[in-house]
Amino acid sequence: GNGNALVFTRTKHGADKVARSLNQAGIRSEAIHGNKTQTARIKALGDFKSRRTRVLVATDIAARGIDVSDLSMVINFELPNVAEMYIHRIGRTGRAGAGGTALSFCDFEEKAYLKDIHKLLAKNIPVVADHPYNNK
Repeated sequence: GNGNALVFTRTKHGADKVARSLNQAGIRSEAIHGNKTQTARIKALGDFKSRRTRVLVATDIAARGIDVSDLSMVINFELPNVAEMYIHRIGRTGRAGAGGTALSFCDFEEKAYLKDIHKLLAKNIPVVADHPYNNK
């Protein structure tokens, strides 16, 4: 498909690492975070909006000003340590009545964050246990 994805990490280093891995796998991606110049951030965002870049990897702070109207997927590569941030993150997908998907990876160390998110949402997010990286 021609979908695009916004991927969230908790750290700048994590954002760079994810973008590097995706590029090595042949998926055009760029990272934006506080260590990038304003010029680099504007270019990355422009490339993402014009679909030159398929994946934008961002920290929560860097993503604050991002407004992408037709975002098909939000991926939480790392869960936010503040539950409210989860709502800010996934609220970016499927705006203006369009459908969108939110997907989150949850590390064993992040179980507590997931519990906080469930509490805030007052419901549980469906968990897919049947995948190759499941370690309970």
